[in-house]
Order: sequence, then structure tokens, then C-alpha cells
Amino acid sequence: MLNKFFFFIVFVAAFTNDTNAQTADNLKEINEVWYKFYQAFDSLDYELMAEIHSKDVIRIAGGSRISDYETYINNYKRRFEEKKKKGETNEISLRFFERINNDSIASERGIYKLVRNKNRDDEKAYYGQFHVIFKKENGTWKIFMDYDSNEGNTIGEEAYLKAHGIEEIDKFVPE
Repeated sequence: MLNKFFFFIVFVAAFTNDTNAQTADNLKEINEVWYKFYQAFDSLDYELMAEIHSKDVIRIAGGSRISDYETYINNYKRRFEEKKKKGETNEISLRFFERINNDSIASERGIYKLVRNKNRDDEKAYYGQFHVIFKKENGTWKIFMDYDSNEGNTIGEEAYLKAHGIEEIDKFVPE
């Protein structure tokens, strides 16, 4: 009887792990959202930014302010419109030190690099650490929680380069 019970527990655990396991497919789908995030910054398109976020998003900026969806997206609308008027540019990229997912939720942590006015005399790079929670809504991954902080200006190029690139999916999927 004990052997049957043990077999049952192992079977249930294995089945649960398979259905909730981290997959490369999930990371590829999530990367599609990140590519839209990049595009929103590059094109200063707040509508694209709005599209990839859940209406229930929780935004924690700089480790000091919490915003809801409307406030968060309206801030992007205002900032992006100002940058367009001034002829400024943004380019953002992400590198990761943690990517955890199942079929309905994902946690992604890493370092971002935001370059303003790339290849100009006034080019400036900004770095920070992020933690983003994704949830699937009607079969589509959406950003549900977005936290970032520059950790007292201690995040820089060195931390950015230590993390893994967005295409390095194999670093995050168990064999």
C-alpha cells in the first residue's frame, strides 16, 4: 500500500510540474511583449505602451511611487509627447538575471539600460533594476506589475553586462 501511495504522489508531482513548468515557449511569447515595450520607447508611442499593460497594472517607480494604469499611461503620454516636441530619442534594452514562468504568470527581474539621444553630443545612459510580473489575460501576456529602481544610483553598465540578454532563453529553462 505504501508503494502505491508513493507512486501516486510521484505521479501527481510530475504531472503538476509538467503543467506548471517554465517553458521556452512562454519566454518567447513574453519576449514578444518586451519587443513591443522596446518599440514603444523607440517610437515614443504611449498607445503601444498602454496595449501591453493590464488595466489592473501596479506601477512602482523608483521604489518611491505607486501608480495605477491611468496615471502610469498618462505619464508616458505626457513624457513621450514632450520628447517628440524636443526631438529627443529613447532607446531601452533589458538584460535578465531571473525569468520564472508557468502558463499563466511570469516574474522577470533584471537590469535596464535607457539611452537618451543616442549618438548625439547630449547622449546619456540611465540604468536601473526592474522586477516585472506578467499575467495572461484572455490568452495574451500583459504586464501586471512593473517595479524599477536605480538602487541609489548603484546600478550601471557592469551590472547590465553581467545579466543575460533577452534571447538567452536557454539560461532560464531547466533541461
